[in-house]
Amino acid sequence: MTTKQYVCIVCPMSCSIELTDDNGVLTVKGNTCKRGEEYAKNEYTDPKRMITTTVGLRGSRLRCLPVISREAVPKKLLRDCMKQLYATVVDAPVRQGDVIVANILGTGVDIIAARSITL
Repeated sequence: MTTKQYVCIVCPMSCSIELTDDNGVLTVKGNTCKRGEEYAKNEYTDPKRMITTTVGLRGSRLRCLPVISREAVPKKLLRDCMKQLYATVVDAPVRQGDVIVANILGTGVDIIAARSITL
């Protein structure tokens, strides 16, 4: 039997959650809503994170473009995603929402521009 402690980040309540794995049977305690239970189970079985960072930018007085993932990516791929993004350089102008990297590392998640930048 494995027990893990989490602090839920889904809402401002920040519930202290305890998840117990008893041979594949997951039990969650301490959550005040269903979303907390789902958060703990996802965090235990397949943790994911949003990516927010910058990529290089050419053709503008600014050198970096802020980007964000459309959805969360598997936590185990974060380091490799960041390596790819750190090596990425785009040309201005860029519009907010433009896809900067499509389907990063085969995750099905696009990395998009977080703001518009003109020349």
